[in-house]
Amino acid sequence: MTTTTTADRYCTFRIGAFHFGVDVGRVQEVIRHQAMTRIPLAPPAIRGLINLRGQIVTAVDLRRVLGLPDRADDTLPMNVVVTFDDAAASLLVDEIDDVVTVPPDSCEPPPNNLAPALRQLLQAVHKLPGRLLLALDVDQVLHAVGRPPRHRNGPSDPRTEPTLPSRDRP
Repeated sequence: MTTTTTADRYCTFRIGAFHFGVDVGRVQEVIRHQAMTRIPLAPPAIRGLINLRGQIVTAVDLRRVLGLPDRADDTLPMNVVVTFDDAAASLLVDEIDDVVTVPPDSCEPPPNNLAPALRQLLQAVHKLPGRLLLALDVDQVLHAVGRPPRHRNGPSDPRTEPTLPSRDRP
């Protein structure tokens, strides 16, 4: 876990009443809701796959990662597409805010009294006028959901393809 962050600019967004941000250097793009294809046997936080102009991207619902209730059925999430290991994943959020530059003296480590599961997802907490900005650690968030696989757009390799349970087995 990182207790301080070198990033001073964050792409910010809301999930419920909470204000979060990710380092702008990790953000590929921010887009409106996209149609998703569900994935069998995926963890609950992985909502599906998105075809982003030919790039297959895994959609991760931050509400589920953070243990918050699902959004209302008539409310569509927004996508913050982040990069990791030369691939991309979409973080599903409620609302997109601005890019915020934070002063260096606003940064504090996540408090020790937070639940350990939440502490490991945060890089830092920034004190801003009228609110706190919770800086997410993208790598830890993706690790918490089993790090989405890199998706290929070519022929499949049977050595790396997941196998589904056989129906012949009891």
